[in-house]
Parts: sequence; C-alpha cells; structure tokens
Amino acid sequence: MCCVLSLLIFIGPRIAGIAWYLTDTARWNAAFSSILWPIAGLIFLPWTTMAWVFMSTGGVNGLDWIVVGLAFLLDIGAFGGGGYSRRHRD
Repeated sequence: MCCVLSLLIFIGPRIAGIAWYLTDTARWNAAFSSILWPIAGLIFLPWTTMAWVFMSTGGVNGLDWIVVGLAFLLDIGAFGGGGYSRRHRD
C-alpha cells in the first residue's frame, strides 16, 4: 500500500499537469515563454509549476507568492519525506 501511495505522490501531479496542459494550452503559453520551462517544471517541481500557471493570469505578485511558495514546500516535502521515513525504518 505504501508503494501505491508513493507512486501517486510522484506520478499524480505530473499526469495532472500534462492533462491540464492539453486542455488549457493558452493559459500555459501565457505563463511561460518557452516550452522548456513547463517540461522541466513538471519533471522536477510539478506542484510549483501548476501553482505558477494557476496564479500567473494577472502576473504573480502579492499574496500569489504565498501559494507558489506553499506549492514549492509541497514539492520539497514529497522528495524529502520518503528519505526521512526510509532512514527511520528498523
């Protein structure tokens, strides 16, 4: 069960980002000037990339940075949480 949960945590946001890109390409094109940034973002920081796209309709400023920052913490937690639990197993 733990492997299924880990797989959903790592693969789920990437699949959601790809599905969102395919359904709303105009929003993604408005958020990024090149296709390389969203591809790299979905590979390495999917939650942050999706938060950036969601918040970038009028430009990312003010409290929008808090949402992007929380998404970044979620990405870092997804990467670091597995290592933390693996280290404390007996």
